[in-house]
Amino acid sequence: MLTYEREREELIDKLSEKGITDIYVLKAMGNVERHKFVPKAMRHHAYKDIALPIGFGQTISQPYTVAYMTQALRLRKKSKILEIGTGSGYQAAILEKMGMDVFSIERNMDLYLKTRKLLDEMGLRIHTKCGDGTIGWEEFAPYDGIIVTAGSPTVPVSLKKQLAVGGRLVIPVGDKQSQILKVITKMENDNFNIEDVPEFSFVPLIGREGWNQK
Repeated sequence: MLTYEREREELIDKLSEKGITDIYVLKAMGNVERHKFVPKAMRHHAYKDIALPIGFGQTISQPYTVAYMTQALRLRKKSKILEIGTGSGYQAAILEKMGMDVFSIERNMDLYLKTRKLLDEMGLRIHTKCGDGTIGWEEFAPYDGIIVTAGSPTVPVSLKKQLAVGGRLVIPVGDKQSQILKVITKMENDNFNIEDVPEFSFVPLIGREGWNQK
């Protein structure tokens, strides 16, 4: 049986070379078995630094993108994190391995059920629900960090409201072809500091405060 340990080590080395410096992000990505989150036919590509299809019109993000977005959150252990777009569950697994309290929303019921089963089998303690991620999960707000794994035409107001003061929202914003990654920090008095990182590409964020589903 393949363990993929060497491939995983090589991927971590590559991420370090590309500028990922957060040792906790790198350690978590070295411990999470990405091949379990991709279809069996794709497993020989699991540790390449590329996005891969997971069915249902969705992808598992490129490892560098996962690492960059996670690093941009600047997390402390036991932070409460909201993820919009559970997808394969890989990003949520990284956050859980970093010691975060993770809440994740997936809009596609078939994908949600498949991923929930996988997370349970792997013993990952992640809170999940199926619903419209663009309106967040108000019941457990505020969050120390919110990470959006799909491209949005604008920054959903609901997500900004559910961010704790000092918390950071990392979200790709743009058209359906390419986006600018926005790192938004909530300041006192509902003010926000915004940093822009260009040239990212994600699947569309569907929902009331995202792209309307056709």
